[in-house]
Amino acid sequence: MKKRILSLLILLSAATATMAYNSILAKLVKTDYEGKADSLTKVFIKEFMNTSKGTFWVTPKGVNSSNTYIYWQQAHAIDVVIYAYQRNLAAGNKTQANLYKNYVSKWFQNKGNNYSGGSTGFENPYTDDMCWIALTLQRMGEVFNNNTYFSTAKKLFDNGIMSRAKEDEKGLWLPWNTDKGSGPNACTLSPACLMAAKLYMKYGTEKYLDYAKKFYDYMTNHIAKSDGRVEEPPLTYTQGTFGEACRLLYHITGESKYKMKAGVYINYAFTNGRCTHNGLLRHEGTSMDQSLFKAVLIPYAVNFCLDEEMQITYRRTLVTALQKNADALWKNLDKQAYPKMYCPYYWGEAYDSSEAASMGAMASGASLLENVSRMCKDLTTQETGIKVPFMAPNTQSGNVYSLDGILLRQGTTDLQGLPTGIYVVNGKKVAKK
Repeated sequence: MKKRILSLLILLSAATATMAYNSILAKLVKTDYEGKADSLTKVFIKEFMNTSKGTFWVTPKGVNSSNTYIYWQQAHAIDVVIYAYQRNLAAGNKTQANLYKNYVSKWFQNKGNNYSGGSTGFENPYTDDMCWIALTLQRMGEVFNNNTYFSTAKKLFDNGIMSRAKEDEKGLWLPWNTDKGSGPNACTLSPACLMAAKLYMKYGTEKYLDYAKKFYDYMTNHIAKSDGRVEEPPLTYTQGTFGEACRLLYHITGESKYKMKAGVYINYAFTNGRCTHNGLLRHEGTSMDQSLFKAVLIPYAVNFCLDEEMQITYRRTLVTALQKNADALWKNLDKQAYPKMYCPYYWGEAYDSSEAASMGAMASGASLLENVSRMCKDLTTQETGIKVPFMAPNTQSGNVYSLDGILLRQGTTDLQGLPTGIYVVNGKKVAKK
């Protein structure tokens, strides 16, 4: 009886602490970013998307540039549209939401502008390209509950990515591309680790968890640094991606080492001078790759902020830092130039109109506003439909969620008909065999 009372007291204490932490974070929210997100995403689509195909141009309307080899960047550009879909659907703007859903469908039909192909249409000489695309396909499956997207993501991972895997005395790794002598790197193993974790969460197949753990081990033993750098030089996109992989591995295994690493890697991106300038995420370069890095980091940083099992000190820092970046970007946008309201490479200064606007910079800026809007809405009202993963039981009663916080079933806790995997039911993780 005493043990039972003690257990109840521990649970009550944990629930009270969570409520207190959420209250603290909610007080840090300064404003509603939804209107700002809506404006910038519409600019992004109007100026940079080929709406007949759902794919994106390098520069506004696709002029003065070649768009042939823009592929992995397409994954993170369409991610912005998916977040805009969720925001509009939650707000009851079904017509706008369906328009965005249609763009995603077209993007899929046109294989995200892939210049190669393979059995899925998404295969590519660059392994990291396929990893980024696979993550987006998986997220499309989660958001739209679409088995075609899920199966394509799985097939791309199994046949396109893991067919290149190598294992030696250092561990399991993937080559960056198909060139002879191409070795492992953070921009390949980080998204591969995250994708393997997501596939385990979806299907419950042990090999995927094994892959994720082995990629994590390779990264921490041979690439990542003890001070919080995921690679040298530290780049925001791998900081965020590997941090997200660690966060999910923590929830899958319950092992605290993953939770610790998740906080360290994501916090580093927002607090260390190697990744920041004057308190904002730094200018990482003008190439399509470099200008897109922040678009990869931001959603994962917000996921961390909304995860009630992550460290409150890191969450508190990130909630403030994300809003600081969003406020700086919005201040420096030329609203009078709408719809040519283009994003700069560094959010602490205005866009240089003497240069062609960049799709990568626009995707990063739109991702920032969409995801800060998501974060602030969830922290203050939890009415967006993008539910916080691992919420207290009373806020999830009678519903079934994925580990990413996607609402799968409302008003029931029945798992019948769902594939094997791990779900959140009444605030608790439940494994369906």
